Amino acid sequence: MMQNINNWHSLDQNDVLNKLNSSEDGLSSEEAEARLKKYGPNKLQEEKKKSLIVRFLMQFNNLLIYVLLAAAVVTALLDHTIDTVVILGVVVINAIIGFIQENRAQNAMDAIKKMLAFQATVLRDGSKQKIDSQSLVIGDIVFMKPGDRVLADIRLLEAHGFSAQEAPLTGESVAVEKSSKKVASDAIIADRSSMVFAGTTIAGGQAKGVVISTANNTELGRISKMLSSVEVLTTPLVEQMDKFAKYLTFFILSFSLLIFLIGHFVKGLPFNEAFMAVIGLFVAAIPEGLPAVLTITLAVGIQAMAKRNAIVRQLPAIETIGSVSIICSDKTGTLTQNEMMVSSVVTYKEDFKVDGAGYEPIGNFYIKNDKVDINKHEILNFLAKASLLCSDTLLKKEEESWKIEGSPTEGALITFAHKIGFDADEVRRAFKRDDMIPFDSKHKFMATLNHSHEGESLIVIKGAAEIIIKMCQYEYIDKNSKKEINTAYWEDKAKELASEGQRVLALAYKKVPHDKSALDFADLKDELILVSLFGLIDPPRPEAIEALKECYSADIDVKMITGDHLLTATAIGRTIGLKNCENVLSGADIEKMSDKELQSAVLQTDIFARTTPEHKLRLVKAFQAHSKIVAMTGDGVNDAPALKRANVGIAMGKSGTEAAKESSEFVLTDDNFASIVSAIKEGRKVYDNIKKVISWTLPTNAAEASVIIVAIFFGMVMPITPIQILWANMITAITLGIALAFEDEDKNIMKRSPRAIDEPLLSRDLIWHIIYVTFLFLIGVFGAYYYAVQSGATIEYARTLALNVLVFLEIFHLLYIRNLNIIDLKLKDILANRVVWSAISIIVVAQIAITYVGFLQKVFATNSLELFDLILIFVICIFVFVLLESEKQIRLRVFSKSL
Repeated sequence: MMQNINNWHSLDQNDVLNKLNSSEDGLSSEEAEARLKKYGPNKLQEEKKKSLIVRFLMQFNNLLIYVLLAAAVVTALLDHTIDTVVILGVVVINAIIGFIQENRAQNAMDAIKKMLAFQATVLRDGSKQKIDSQSLVIGDIVFMKPGDRVLADIRLLEAHGFSAQEAPLTGESVAVEKSSKKVASDAIIADRSSMVFAGTTIAGGQAKGVVISTANNTELGRISKMLSSVEVLTTPLVEQMDKFAKYLTFFILSFSLLIFLIGHFVKGLPFNEAFMAVIGLFVAAIPEGLPAVLTITLAVGIQAMAKRNAIVRQLPAIETIGSVSIICSDKTGTLTQNEMMVSSVVTYKEDFKVDGAGYEPIGNFYIKNDKVDINKHEILNFLAKASLLCSDTLLKKEEESWKIEGSPTEGALITFAHKIGFDADEVRRAFKRDDMIPFDSKHKFMATLNHSHEGESLIVIKGAAEIIIKMCQYEYIDKNSKKEINTAYWEDKAKELASEGQRVLALAYKKVPHDKSALDFADLKDELILVSLFGLIDPPRPEAIEALKECYSADIDVKMITGDHLLTATAIGRTIGLKNCENVLSGADIEKMSDKELQSAVLQTDIFARTTPEHKLRLVKAFQAHSKIVAMTGDGVNDAPALKRANVGIAMGKSGTEAAKESSEFVLTDDNFASIVSAIKEGRKVYDNIKKVISWTLPTNAAEASVIIVAIFFGMVMPITPIQILWANMITAITLGIALAFEDEDKNIMKRSPRAIDEPLLSRDLIWHIIYVTFLFLIGVFGAYYYAVQSGATIEYARTLALNVLVFLEIFHLLYIRNLNIIDLKLKDILANRVVWSAISIIVVAQIAITYVGFLQKVFATNSLELFDLILIFVICIFVFVLLESEKQIRLRVFSKSL
């Protein structure tokens, strides 16, 4: 008896029972207990966890954290309490975020384990018993009914009208019909109709089966193992910040030591003076406010994305989604509405097309694109009535949306009838159902016997087109006429609908005497009249079609990866406008390919059908091998490994399992592809704002540090004291930097290509900008200082003037950064963003305070400035702003075009 046999689906029932040492009479309690001890409980194994304290403390083992802690110590020594609190707050926030991120995989595992916490009905000691799911063992005989959750992998022994909803495992959008007949040994999971799997649910019918795998050896357990072994990729921003922290730390420490040695030993500064100057340099050079501002920028993005129906589970993923170059999207519920709808109606004479939105009972009917009056087509009215009689599903309006209770296929027919103007309750009351033959996968149809109060009696039958067509002898002309069936015509029409990816049903009927009270199979052998073929689709979301166009304009490729059939996937792909619907890969095709072969094929393929969890994971890795940043959507347990591996995992909030959500960085509250595109747009805006924050912060910090460096290196008097530089550093970082987080998006944000995955944080343009801004700031600060000194002012007055020049230069630099990529700058571009102007107002008030308030003058060694010098400050700032704008015009108009 072995759990690792993988061809149970291809064995006869007797062979299965023999290999499991079981029988249709079930196990004895003693045997079940022995097997439970041998194989263990039916629950997924847990790995030994580190304690919460250890896992939290490990978050501090990071170089950037060490730099921040060092900055906190320095600011504390300088009695700069506000800076110290901000830095320590950043350290704690980063640790909490990292701690949450580390728990993500474990939460996904726990979510899968919860799916097994149910009871099962088994046959033991010759009688049916209910047992806890953990007590299920190999060889147990299990009974299943609609609504039950499957608690182990089970080989079916008997099945009556049995179907299972396997979307969480396979991605199949509709319930899968099951039978006890063996299938081919090479059948993929989705085609193993003789099996049901742990984690799925029973949609209809009844069945009996034998447990062949439990716990970690089930398909669910195998996915859990795969999930635990998947490597989690860090986000581009995290990787870049790690590299930046290492280089910046090495550079600042080395340069600070060099400046100290030059100041003390070469320039002859006293040790204490040289040491405090270097401490000021160290704090000025380290952008200690940058992580806090970045965190706030990301947090603002979280709120904006929530308004766009995307819930962010991991903070840094916001900027990652903005760099996505490939979206791997599920079909059902994301690109489509996950609501079956009658799209085509084929009659003996005409083909009708039906429009509408899912289960909403509103739609029009067309013949060759011409809208028709349904009242002039009696056959449509008869079809509507017959559809209602041969179905059990209910259509209801809940709040603002229409829902069904029952089969999605019947839901489509009920909605079709309501579009024509019939009410299900009224028709069913008028035609009482006296008997029925329920649907069963063996005969693939459902039939009902109905009697009206007026004496009309009908047998109505619906089911698989290939079965119903062969059962019929006639075809419907009108309610009083029929003719001999043209079988070839109907079979060709059925193939035509199927080739368009539509699910095909047929509906037939026959009149019977009013005194007939029972229905059996013999009644269906003659006189059946074929009325129509229905073509059913899960319609695409209209907004998804527009969102797809936006993706292509942004140079983002979209790949459909689905568990559905190839024809269905291809039809939907064409409808929504996928670029390449000719090259389609099935799960079987992927299975035959090596990783290298798959990597060479994936970029030329937009549709992948009948895929398994392994296929989805391999596809994500194949795209990443091309240096693509991949977003993966999913809702089922089968999607969890790929969601975890993808650069951005996006789970469905409505239909998604907890395992899928815990494996993802984003959860969509509306399960809508359009919301993914909105999130990408928001992510690009966030990254733009992060770039603005960095492009503003680094040059200003470099300029502040350079004031000290130049003064020490050339043996000059400090134009600004270390405490004044710390003031400028603090007041601007916690106001101006944060204001950039609230910038609006660029109007052309979705008309440019995604940024490269290896795009450096310190680009050549940014390095040049740092040098250029530092140079301009040094001229402005030293020029103002020496102007004041030459005018006979005190050193305190000159330093006050230089300090205000530095702070207001940072304000004007911010105005420049806000419109970094705008060539034709307008006044409205400068005046936009109220948050920026609120921050500027705070700084102006703060500068007035330390310049003119008595006790603050003593703390910062400042003097009151005269009116002429205040005007001079703005003249210097405007002049620098003009030089910055001039450089931008040359760079964007000349150099960018030459490149």
